[in-house]
Amino acid sequence: MLLEVDGLTVGYGPVAVVHELAFSVSAGRVVALLGPNGAGKTTTLLGVSGALPVQAGSVRLHGEPVSGGLFRRVRRGMGLITEDRGVFRQLSTRDNLKVGGVDAERVLALFPELQRRLNVKAGLLSGGEQQMLAVGRALARDADLLLIDELSLGLAPLVVDRLLRVIREAADAGMGVLLVEQHVSKALDIADDVYVLQRGRFGASGPADELKGRLDEIEAMYFAKDA
Repeated sequence: MLLEVDGLTVGYGPVAVVHELAFSVSAGRVVALLGPNGAGKTTTLLGVSGALPVQAGSVRLHGEPVSGGLFRRVRRGMGLITEDRGVFRQLSTRDNLKVGGVDAERVLALFPELQRRLNVKAGLLSGGEQQMLAVGRALARDADLLLIDELSLGLAPLVVDRLLRVIREAADAGMGVLLVEQHVSKALDIADDVYVLQRGRFGASGPADELKGRLDEIEAMYFAKDA
């Protein structure tokens, strides 16, 4: 077990956004975190990663409790790709990889599309290329556990499929993945386990194969007036 979350309550200041969440991520599995806008998906990732302080509950990595900021968890094998992708826009693609301390050849093996863009500033890359850079850089760091927020945001469907395939392959090689994703059907296709957030609490959860048969229920959570 790479990640164990128990009773997690996280928010901003005194206001809790997510309440008493419990879930886990094992090596070799993709766990998808779904839900409508405002349900608390990003807040959950920020709490798990240490970017936001936890109001209650616990986070354990490799069976040991963790506290403090993101850098402490990175040292223990956690990676985080935020919604803004975290690239240095004024640096070239090549220099982004250097700053990340990763071997460019390993990233190019995953995304050969970046070869011709190595000397281009990251801010001039397309959204898909930026996400390839972010994902490739994270995977080349050999993290045990990768947290990804809104992988597909603003990207063309073919690019999303390409990225999700690489994520699935990384999990098949032993990495654990916690994925926030807006495309429900695409997430269900690559995930092993799924949790659906509604108003800061889990409204549904289970194996991805089971949740595929409950799409009407999931869609109802997305479109509920009080969601």
